[in-house]
Amino acid sequence: MRHGGDILIESLIALGARTSFGVPGESFLAALDAMYDSAHRFVLCRQEGGAAFMAAAWGKLTGTPGICFVTRGPGATNAAIGVHTAMQDSVPMLLFIGQVGTDQKGREAFQELDYRDVFSSMAKWVVEIDDVTRLPELLARAWVTAQSGRPGPVVIALPEDMLSGPAMNIEPLTKIRLPEPPHPPSAALEEARAMLGGAQRPLILIAGANWSPAARTALETFAKSSDIPVVCAFRFQDMIDNHAAIFAGEAGVAMHPYVKDLIQEADVILALNLRFGEMVTDAWRLFDVPEPQQRIIHVHPSSEELGKIYQTALPIHASHEAFVTALEPVKGGWSAWRQAAREAYEASFDLSPQPSPVDMGQVTAHLRSVLPEDVIVTHGAGNFSTWPDKFLRYGPKARLLAPQSGAMGYGVPAAIAAEVAAPGRRVICFAGDGDFQMTCQELATARQVGAKPVILVVNNGSYGTIRAHQERQYPGRVSGTDMLSPDFVTLARAYGIYGERVVYTDDFPSALARALASETGAVLDLHVSTGALGS
Repeated sequence: MRHGGDILIESLIALGARTSFGVPGESFLAALDAMYDSAHRFVLCRQEGGAAFMAAAWGKLTGTPGICFVTRGPGATNAAIGVHTAMQDSVPMLLFIGQVGTDQKGREAFQELDYRDVFSSMAKWVVEIDDVTRLPELLARAWVTAQSGRPGPVVIALPEDMLSGPAMNIEPLTKIRLPEPPHPPSAALEEARAMLGGAQRPLILIAGANWSPAARTALETFAKSSDIPVVCAFRFQDMIDNHAAIFAGEAGVAMHPYVKDLIQEADVILALNLRFGEMVTDAWRLFDVPEPQQRIIHVHPSSEELGKIYQTALPIHASHEAFVTALEPVKGGWSAWRQAAREAYEASFDLSPQPSPVDMGQVTAHLRSVLPEDVIVTHGAGNFSTWPDKFLRYGPKARLLAPQSGAMGYGVPAAIAAEVAAPGRRVICFAGDGDFQMTCQELATARQVGAKPVILVVNNGSYGTIRAHQERQYPGRVSGTDMLSPDFVTLARAYGIYGERVVYTDDFPSALARALASETGAVLDLHVSTGALGS
């Protein structure tokens, strides 16, 4: 007998969702049963937070909704970190949560929660299926909502009886056509060109992971033809070729002073797909609130982002992709401005030797020389993220999966999701010792699905970010940040993964070569001083 679980999984397959991540639970057994003979792969994870991170990373890498299944109560609350991350990253994701049966609701049944209350502040939409005949309708709405406007996560609660109940006369979804994104009016395009053409120090700020290859090419063509420098928002530098002469760096955590100067000195800024968050604005200090001194052209596919914080000179409700595709180049006398921006970016790679047994400046320099052009780099949160964010260069085929939310533990699950989504591509994960231990149990997931990421543990024996804040605000009173960690090499080997301790900088190239050659993936434990940059 067909049940609601069959309708759900058949619909997901028809929509193109062939992979989901999760931890099994009795509240969605019917959905698991429906996967048994289907073309939908369930990636068994070790903790719901890791599973939700994988789904969020899938959404960022592919542009299609990452799918996560978790059980009710504790499973849902564990998965919340991935929902929050997907929202701040603006990436599509569907979180399916098992729920108590409809006949038990409101009694505080075992593991019962009101998911609208729990998730309404961190998801685009939260819905609970209370009529199995509406399952295709509500799933269709969730699929569209996750990908429209500003993409984001949708949470769908599935009461047990909605999945296990009979569904003989219900047809699954067959296809969905997403709504056409808004296109810029021709008058707005002309006004934007006039503003840029009349500038003395124009700047382009870009954000978002949802740039198609064609749109990225159009953006780069416009910037090159117009000779305008481009700065990416926090952790979106993989959306433009870093080797191009128009790329001028990242506006994010540990923002270089020259980037702050570029933003503050620019007279006209084209902000594409940008959410004016804390990091890109240096805690809203680089632009006056609510009326910036800079004349800003703000282009965003969601009208809710326009005028949200800043009242810009030209707000345009349009797809950033449609806008850059239609925008004709402009000319002006700012070539020295663009050249100075690029020279400042190039100079940012000039580092003094680091006071550390393993010098991460030299490590990243070596990585720049040996990693393939289509590498996928992942990382979580911590001072160590300075290295992949500021000292690697992302070419047109490379990708960076890193959390806007600053969530520790994202890097390892993201690396696994990347290997599942893009088998055969090289995946490198940066992790701090504290960051790594948030989700290192997912190494078992990696082994089970055959993922082989190379994980670089930047091990300084400390929660480095918090320690740095302590040393600045409470000098001489460091507390609660020194870490006693396990032997990461032995831990990796316990999971059947190659592990090696790297004590000195000169040992890194050969250790990396062994890690890259490993048939199991690898964990390299890098001995780094707490006094070094990014530690």
